Amino acid sequence: MVKKQSKKKVKKNIKKGQAYIQATYNNTIVTVTDPQGNTLAWSSAGVNGFKGPKKATPYAAGIIVRNVAEKVKEIGLTEVDVFVKGVGAGREAAIRALHSNGIAIGSIKDMTPIPHNGCRPKKPRRV
Repeated sequence: MVKKQSKKKVKKNIKKGQAYIQATYNNTIVTVTDPQGNTLAWSSAGVNGFKGPKKATPYAAGIIVRNVAEKVKEIGLTEVDVFVKGVGAGREAAIRALHSNGIAIGSIKDMTPIPHNGCRPKKPRRV
């Protein structure tokens, strides 16, 4: 009987990364990547046990970031550039939570998509 040798996980030691915060009206998702864009850790309100309208609250955003911060502390991440997308209530709360969990913030960039008169609006409803 031949035993397979499994590869040992390589401990990454990354000091600087990127944090992507997607804050919609229904949910908040936080993803932390290395400088190349490879995901190191992520979390969302649903993963942390929030249901329904509670998922888009600032409190939920703080819990999400705490969860992600615990994961990236093992990797050695200390500084992030933050990219925020969306208009939800968890935007500012997530950034504040990153700072309070001991992760230094290098820069903050808003990447919310803005239509430049893109789609044609629906026709008015006739009653």
